Amino acid sequence: MNDGNNAFRRRLERGAELRAVRGWGGNAQEDAELEAAEAEEREKRRKVDDAARVEYLIRDAMDQGKFDNLKYAGKPIPGLGEHYDPDWWVKGLIQRERLSGIGPPAILLRIEDGELDEKLDQQYTEKQVRDILEDFNKRVIEARRQLQGGPPVITKLRDVDSEVQRWKERRAASATPEPEPVTETKRTWWQRLWNGSG
Repeated sequence: MNDGNNAFRRRLERGAELRAVRGWGGNAQEDAELEAAEAEEREKRRKVDDAARVEYLIRDAMDQGKFDNLKYAGKPIPGLGEHYDPDWWVKGLIQRERLSGIGPPAILLRIEDGELDEKLDQQYTEKQVRDILEDFNKRVIEARRQLQGGPPVITKLRDVDSEVQRWKERRAASATPEPEPVTETKRTWWQRLWNGSG
């Protein structure tokens, strides 16, 4: 098969040469050879069906190394084999682009629940912590009613008093001791000269 490809390639090259010569005013024999090569090429293209053409292109790409070092070579394709989710592309976009505030309330509340302790630790007063927890619990209850539809809400309500107590404990544990007073260091001769006192 390789010899057949080489012979065909030589005929194509010869046809290209003849085409170039024809532009300079070649003879009738060369024109006939050119026409024969072009006709043979057209006939060969017609005979090759699409599946064979695809197979050839894949083999050719493999020979050129175009399939080497692909992203998931030898690894399972993510998401393959899971149950079908009609919103897979939306969830992938939200995760890939790290979008926040977009999505069903059940998912947003789950994400917020995981980040709630950090948010509480950034607050300065107990009233701020209570307000945040009460607002969170109110939104969980509203989402459980599922007036907007979407997946079921599995996020648990937060007990405000116990969360405030945990916030106080974390705050006390992270409190830094007051810095020690800085002792005055001996001034250099230049500082004494500049300030005028010693």
